[in-house]
Amino acid sequence: QLELVESGGGLVQPGGSLRLSCTASEFSLDYYAVAWFRQAPGKEREGVSCIDYSGGRPNYADSVKGRFTISRDNAKNTVYLQIDSLKYEDTAVYYCAILRSGWCDENVDYEHWGQGTQVTVSS
Repeated sequence: QLELVESGGGLVQPGGSLRLSCTASEFSLDYYAVAWFRQAPGKEREGVSCIDYSGGRPNYADSVKGRFTISRDNAKNTVYLQIDSLKYEDTAVYYCAILRSGWCDENVDYEHWGQGTQVTVSS
């Protein structure tokens, strides 16, 4: 069983920052594409960002461009999502997921998912 664990969520004021982490246990993330998704209460799940196995040309949803930064540290077997300038509408459970192909693809189902970490933006 491939297990992904997200961490770093929390309660933060508007304009604040968080860094989310996605870590794999029992296997290496090196050759996987890793994506972040989020789901707000009452809304459909939304793709936020993805980074391919090489770390090159990450992509972002329009709603987060310029505020979110995805990166990977293969030595730590972790993918990060730096979230800056948080807005109320960023409140959601954030999930990471992986693709064995190594390339980001919004048209396929991601193969393994973490349990999510809650991000709440509130004053």
